Amino acid sequence: MTSSFWNERYSEQEFVYGTEPNTFLKEKLATLTAGKILFPCEGEGRNAVFAAQQGWQVNAFDQSEEGFKKAQQLANQNNVEVHYQVADALAVEYPKESFDVIALIYAHFPSAIRQDVHQKMVSWLKLEGYIILEAFNPAQLKNSSGGPKDTSMLLTQEILEENFKGLTIEALFYETIILHEGKFHQGEAEVVRFVGRKK
Repeated sequence: MTSSFWNERYSEQEFVYGTEPNTFLKEKLATLTAGKILFPCEGEGRNAVFAAQQGWQVNAFDQSEEGFKKAQQLANQNNVEVHYQVADALAVEYPKESFDVIALIYAHFPSAIRQDVHQKMVSWLKLEGYIILEAFNPAQLKNSSGGPKDTSMLLTQEILEENFKGLTIEALFYETIILHEGKFHQGEAEVVRFVGRKK
């Protein structure tokens, strides 16, 4: 998906994926002590703003200027600070071992770059830090509740085991859920959920 695709999608006045955080992310963050967190491909900012409200020091990036504007608007409405930049996943850089958590919520990368991007994120993670991920798996193609229509961009347990080898896997499973995240994430969905820890 190009930045022009996302700019067009996010240019609507409404928050097209809602303003409430992802359920899996919310559950996982509730078990952790607030620290530094990064949200790649953060779009309109719903998850970043939620984390900031919980006391996390939040960084985020996305390739969409319009997503950035919406995220800033949401952060201002909620009186929180989010350090958000407009950047491409391959080009963006952060210091090594600088985040306690990296949260990949529906961050689907082209297969040609995915492993490189995921490994780069592992390098940004502090020792004992976590990757928290929720994404669509290939079974999602039969549903109309969101996600890429390119099978190669959907995530399997095997892809995650390979891309995040070196992390200790604390959770990795498929689940059928009901999404209620704005107008583009509505209804039954097939997802994969992953929690990995850097030991």
